[in-house]
Order: sequence, then structure tokens, then C-alpha cells
Amino acid sequence: MPTLRVCEIFDSIQGESLWAGHPCTFLRLAGCNLDCIWCDTRFAREPGGGEEWEVEALAAESRTRGLPTVEVTGGEPLLQPATPALLASLLTGGQRVLLETNGSLPLDAVPSGVHVILDLKPPGSGMAKHNRWANLERLRPGDEVKIVCRDRADYAWARAVIGKYNLLRRTRVSLSAVAGELEPQQLAAWLLEDRLDARLQVQLHKVLWPGQERGV
Repeated sequence: MPTLRVCEIFDSIQGESLWAGHPCTFLRLAGCNLDCIWCDTRFAREPGGGEEWEVEALAAESRTRGLPTVEVTGGEPLLQPATPALLASLLTGGQRVLLETNGSLPLDAVPSGVHVILDLKPPGSGMAKHNRWANLERLRPGDEVKIVCRDRADYAWARAVIGKYNLLRRTRVSLSAVAGELEPQQLAAWLLEDRLDARLQVQLHKVLWPGQERGV
């Protein structure tokens, strides 16, 4: 039976993406291949961290919690070979299934029906060279792109990428500000100034539970 290393399992209000505000079960898998400067889940970076779960037991645990939405996140969930099997099992249980991925690994094995939240890493993250641009061709209706901006240079990069890849015609795009480094009001002003039809995202869980890192 395939297994996964799981950092934490919890129920919360979805704080990011177009599903923000929805009650959601989170399955946070352990291990990440990137090291973003502003990462706020460093506790999930170690690939050997957390507890080992069988895929079917983990999917069953999600179903017993009774929430209509489940997100598989990390770390970077696609680092673990059994993640596609988990996603497939979650889909059979009737939940709305979200996958948040850092955009550096192929999406080819992600089952149809999973809503992909694809991060693109701007220069301020220190990880821009790891963006896998071919993933943009893999996005389907219901998927979205998320870009976290640290400063004006990151915003300019995001605006250029949105234009180069025609993202606003192909998928939904959310921009958010690095907490403590860029004020959301400033990011909002740039969006308005440029008439850029991207969505401003504020991390709702940090508003509801300020200072709490885990379980939110």
C-alpha cells in the first residue's frame, strides 16, 4: 500500500485562492524542493518529517471530517510519488479537491477534476529559476495561478508574465503580498493604476488567527 509523509491534518477556513472563505480540510504533506525567502511553512520542508500514512487511510480521514472541500498542500505535495493516488482517492469520495503546488514539478500525473492552485515564483522569492513554464499549458478550467509579491519589482515581473503568457484569458490569476514586507493596500493601488484584471488576495487565515503558524 503506498504511503505519504504527512506534516499535519487540520480543519480551517480556506485562507487563499479563489476558494478563500470556504471551510476546508487541509492535508499538509512533508517535504519541499524549494526554499522561498518568505516561506511561512518552514516546519513542513523536511521530507522525512511528519507521520507516515497509507494513502487510503489518509483519504478516509479526510472524508470522516465531513467538509466538502479538501486541499492537499505542503511543503510541495508533488515531491511524493503517492500524491496522485491520494488525489484520485479523494475525488472518488465526492469532495472538492484542491492541490497547491509550487510550480516547479510536472502536473502530468494530477488527475482530471482536481483544482490546481499553481504558484509562480517571482524574483523576490529567490526561486524564480525553478518555475516550470510548461505547467501553464497543463492548466484546465477551474485551475488558477497565484503569485506572491515581495515588492514593486515582483509586481512588475508578475504583470509581465501575465501578459507574456496571456494568463488572464487562459486561467484565473491571484496576486498577494508578502506579509510584513508589502502592504496589501499598495498592491491594490498598483492593480488599480494598471487596470490589471487580476484578483487581489489577502491571506484570510492570518487575519482570523494572527501569529498562529500551524493548524490554520
